[in-house]
Amino acid sequence: MSRVNWLILIAVTLSLIFIGGYIYLKPLFKPLLVMTDQPLMTKEDVEKARALAAQQNEDAFLQWEFQKEKYKKKNELKNVYFGDLHVHSSLSFDAYIFNTRLDVDESYEFAKGMPFKNMYGETMQISRPLDFAAVTDHAETFGIHESCSDPDITEESVYTCQRLETPSFKFFAELRETAVKRPPVSFLTEAINDKEKEEKFIKSTWNKIINAAERHNDPGKFTTFIAYEYSPVLPDGGYNHRNVIFKNNTVPDRVFSLFDAHTAIDLWEKLLANCNYPCEFMTIPHNSNRSWGVTFADKTIDGAEYTEANWAMRDKVEPLVEMFQIKGNSECSTFFGSTDEECNIEQIYPKCEKEGDTLCIQPTSMVRDALKRGIELETDLGFNPLDLGVIGSSDTHNANPGDTEEWDFKGESSVVGPAFARTDAHAFIPRFVNNPGGLAAIWAKENNRDELFEAMQNKEVYATTGTRIELRFFGGFNYNESILSASDPLTSAYNDGNPMGSTIKHNEGKNISFYITAKKDPIDAPLDKIQVIKGWIENGEAMEEVMDVVCSENRKINNKSMRCETLKVDVDLTTCKIDQDRGADELKVLWTDPNYKPEQNAFYYARVLQNPTCRWTTYDNIRAGRKPPKEYSATMTEMAWSSPIWIRD
Repeated sequence: MSRVNWLILIAVTLSLIFIGGYIYLKPLFKPLLVMTDQPLMTKEDVEKARALAAQQNEDAFLQWEFQKEKYKKKNELKNVYFGDLHVHSSLSFDAYIFNTRLDVDESYEFAKGMPFKNMYGETMQISRPLDFAAVTDHAETFGIHESCSDPDITEESVYTCQRLETPSFKFFAELRETAVKRPPVSFLTEAINDKEKEEKFIKSTWNKIINAAERHNDPGKFTTFIAYEYSPVLPDGGYNHRNVIFKNNTVPDRVFSLFDAHTAIDLWEKLLANCNYPCEFMTIPHNSNRSWGVTFADKTIDGAEYTEANWAMRDKVEPLVEMFQIKGNSECSTFFGSTDEECNIEQIYPKCEKEGDTLCIQPTSMVRDALKRGIELETDLGFNPLDLGVIGSSDTHNANPGDTEEWDFKGESSVVGPAFARTDAHAFIPRFVNNPGGLAAIWAKENNRDELFEAMQNKEVYATTGTRIELRFFGGFNYNESILSASDPLTSAYNDGNPMGSTIKHNEGKNISFYITAKKDPIDAPLDKIQVIKGWIENGEAMEEVMDVVCSENRKINNKSMRCETLKVDVDLTTCKIDQDRGADELKVLWTDPNYKPEQNAFYYARVLQNPTCRWTTYDNIRAGRKPPKEYSATMTEMAWSSPIWIRD
């Protein structure tokens, strides 16, 4: 591991220790315990930060002016819609204590393009409206604000509410510790001490979320999904979280949190029992890179082995995974049979030495490993419970959905501070390891709940690192080279094959081919290349291969390495001006797998690489008038990943 990666890892570890795991080290770090009793930020701290923010130079580099939405008409060959399905407003406890005060309505207004200022006076605004969004506040603290307004509030609730308004690291860590316990303990239940009243408070929060989604849902223009986050926590800052997304406004009258459903299996069973037609839902896991291997393991968070019925239930209700977001990239690692250098982009954890280790990557942590595991399970079960489509989203705790452009990133929550603090490699809690998050892209005929939800169920979706690359990926046995010059290639692509997310049966007489197209984000850098990632099982062993299939500027692909030469693009770290002369505005290819074997089940997905541009930390350093330090990368390679296509018997 390079020196830079070691520094990043140390920063992440310290961050997790201070915020989530300091309790385990109480005896060793009593001075730090005193420090964590202090408020997260005093009024004086905020005023100082505002003064620093006022000194930032927002004119030091080019920023795009807001572009109004151009609404897309119904298209039988489908439009691409960009959105964010992982957003936290002030209703989430960990957003509120970190000084986010924008509510659910304001979150949706932001998604439609309205600018807001954070607590330091910095303006947050996306360059273009989103097409859809879901506010996914943590169910575990629903009702907390209602409890603080209760005329008959208990003494313990008074104490909790006081700490909510003047929070400390200790407060956050203590509450997290109660949730880590098995079985978990709800601080809200203990504080209110009245189950009937607590249920009323929880339903009140849930109704706020439902009503806000209904107010802002505007079919054909902007789609909202009623949603929430189910948030089991793991030791040492780990996560086993899922977002619950509902198709329409027929939803259960209550949410099921960690305290109601101790495992994902419990959650699915309760949702299936309470979400009755026309209610439909799906769960979408995220942060598998920080799940310490729990997300794709063969057993629950409590160690109970999955049964065939459990796998079947998961296959039914969990079609997607959130692969990229603020807390990192969950695509792959270089630890378990992969030599893919792109796995290192926004991914910094080391390899776990043994099962049960934390702060590291396990064999069941990453999405690509899960896809390979799915093919293995298919042999035993007769179906693949891990045939997952992929999306990106933000996981912002700033109530600013879709604010994923590097130049506009203002931190994952308000407490992070302005540019001077966000990029301080020596800060008490370094934040440079995070990123602005990703976007979900959906191919659908129209922008409404039914069409978008069904597209997600069909997995005709893809993930990006926050850029708006347009990516198509089709597979089939009847394509030929004429599709590349056809006047209507999409009709042929759908008629003669299948889109991303599909499962195709083997063909004994032909090779599988893939028609892939990618168009650059109109306001971002040109494209570098398209790759295909293949996974399969050979002699009982999971295998993978990464291949460049088309490269910009007519670079040739080496037949042995299956790579083209690196495109050398200079990034101006003083202005971040994007070089539009290198690379390609559009790439397309018909690629046939020369190693296709009809007896071999496999998956394939496409990955698009954009030319390198300035990372958010570089933009912030320019704002602050200083050079980017060496502790973190100055550039970012934006990407898009298609959902896979599976080939099976």
